[in-house]
Amino acid sequence: MIRILQNLTRRWSELSLALQFVVAGGFGLLAVMLVVGAWVTAQIRDGVIRNSAATTALYVDSVIAPLLPDLRKEQELSDSVKQALDETLGQGALGKRLESFVLWRRDGTVLYAKETALIGRRFAPSDNLRSAFEGNVVAEFNTFDDDEREQKATGLPLLEIYNPVREPWSGEVVAVTEFYEIADDFQATLASALWSSWLIVAGATLAAFLLLSGIVLRGSRTIDDQRGALRRQVSELQGLVAQNSALRLRVQRASRRATALNERYLRRIGADLHDGPAQLVALAALRMDSPIFSSDGHSGESRSTEVAMIRKTLEDAMREIRGICTGLVLPQIETAAATDILRLAVREHEQRTGTSVTLTLAGQLPEPGASEKICIYRFVQEGLNNAYRHGLGKDQAVSAGMKGGRLFVEVSDGGPGFDPAARVEGLGLAGLRERVESIGGQFETLTGPQGTRLVIRLSVEEQA
Repeated sequence: MIRILQNLTRRWSELSLALQFVVAGGFGLLAVMLVVGAWVTAQIRDGVIRNSAATTALYVDSVIAPLLPDLRKEQELSDSVKQALDETLGQGALGKRLESFVLWRRDGTVLYAKETALIGRRFAPSDNLRSAFEGNVVAEFNTFDDDEREQKATGLPLLEIYNPVREPWSGEVVAVTEFYEIADDFQATLASALWSSWLIVAGATLAAFLLLSGIVLRGSRTIDDQRGALRRQVSELQGLVAQNSALRLRVQRASRRATALNERYLRRIGADLHDGPAQLVALAALRMDSPIFSSDGHSGESRSTEVAMIRKTLEDAMREIRGICTGLVLPQIETAAATDILRLAVREHEQRTGTSVTLTLAGQLPEPGASEKICIYRFVQEGLNNAYRHGLGKDQAVSAGMKGGRLFVEVSDGGPGFDPAARVEGLGLAGLRERVESIGGQFETLTGPQGTRLVIRLSVEEQA
């Protein structure tokens, strides 16, 4: 079923705009025509019936009313009145026009009828009879209920009319005349009016449809012409697109390098200061608290060595500060291989702290971009500094490799760990996390009593 609907939708979309309008607009206007035509003909039918009934009722009332006594006082008609009504309704034009005639009292009693068997009988008032006693002229054309089988059996078109009989001096309704008028002429007139209304509605609808179809057809042709022109332009542009496609990769690489530059100069100045010079200065301050200076049991040679190490650390910090200020952060990293960057970071840490770090490289690593290289270096540098400061330099290790098509780098130690829920992530880890996630990588911290592991995963694209 779904496939059938999809096929129908596809075929419909392939049709021209003009043909779609002819189909959809034709059915829509046809539905509107039927609704409007039905409403208009219903209004005309009701109006014609109402006007014809009012005219006939006025005529019958002018003939019958003078024959009736004061029905407010009289409960029954005298024989002379009945005879007068028989003569009036049985002769002349009125007798030929009326198929049936009944005079009703308010309580539903038949005061007079052409069928003498009905005189004196009492019936439950119908809705039409009650409406007539309220002063309304009620008319129905060829509508019969179960009690009107004889009228229906005649096969003649009949106009049923309920006409209120009013007291001359008070205007109060004292009786109701119900009669059936033979409506041959009325039926022809009504049919002619209905046909005329349908023809007018159909003609107006057809004219509107043709007018709109012409407008849509002209618009559809214009759209087709414009579509052809656009196709020609697209064909011409395809040649330019083919020429520009060769430049796309170069633009992407240029955009990647620009992103790396913005990363270094605008968004990572604070992180670079913390990860580089700030860590080196903190390390120098930590070494100044060494027992070598506070205890008298150490020789001058060991103190000189420690002072030289502190001086070298501060010189490294000053060198990195100058590099950051000039916008050239660690220029040797941009041209170095990923394995060399890892070895450089590990070697510098071992020289600064006098501790050992286990470096594990799983196979050949790809050559990432400049932003990834800086991220890897800073990650290893910050991770090892945290391992030395918080993990006491125990079981320091760095490993790197490829897993699932992504480069991972891990820094671990065997220190006491920390509670991530109780400890707010410091500037170093926060800076690393922001740096890694800004280039589409993932940063993960795993800690416990057995130690701490920091892991990053990067999606790298080898640079030419």
